[in-house]
Amino acid sequence: KLCEGILNILEKDTKTSCQVACLEALRILSRDKKVLVPVTTKRNMQILMRLAKLDTVEDPLERMSEFPVIVEALKCLCNIIFNSAVAQKLSLELNLAAMLCNLLEKCKDQQFVDDIKCFDLRLLFLLSLLHTDIRSQLRQELQGVQVLTQALESSLSVRWVEEYKTAEDRDRPPLSLQETDCAIEALKALFNVTLDSWNVHSENESHQFRYMAAILRHCLLTTGPTEDKTEELH
Repeated sequence: KLCEGILNILEKDTKTSCQVACLEALRILSRDKKVLVPVTTKRNMQILMRLAKLDTVEDPLERMSEFPVIVEALKCLCNIIFNSAVAQKLSLELNLAAMLCNLLEKCKDQQFVDDIKCFDLRLLFLLSLLHTDIRSQLRQELQGVQVLTQALESSLSVRWVEEYKTAEDRDRPPLSLQETDCAIEALKALFNVTLDSWNVHSENESHQFRYMAAILRHCLLTTGPTEDKTEELH
């Protein structure tokens, strides 16, 4: 009942501070699988997707005041999808993976969106881990390898000197914590999406995997903000 009450409030146009507080409470509650059973419905998933700006294909990410709401809604969706098989099935029906890829595109060349990007990638990782049909959809329909590789490239601030060779700047500073976390989530999702890709058929796929290999090499030469984070990244 508490979760339902929170979602009823979130369905209305309330103040940003109220939305964030409600989402934070829902995020904590959504760790409990028993609590999720009555609230994992198509309507409630759509409420969270709307708050995460996953239902607007064209609208850019312009209002920074909304960024905390987007992040908290993505965190809630991560918990719900991880803990609920029903939510995993609904994700396919609601085309969630395609909307997440679209949100990643909106994050390109944007400032102050690292948290949005990180939890978007984490949700793509969870979907590709827990639902084989979504993994196939990402690989075949949504150009998931290309989308995730570009997200990884952006997180690592890769510079190119040749088509498949990145610039080696040994004096570059370590990645920030946010950049490292984004790169790690992109790597995890990429692993899932490329898991069954042992047989490359087309010239485009060959290019994509050579391009990815160059970025992965660059990743191994990159350091994070701490030794532990560097080890996790590698």
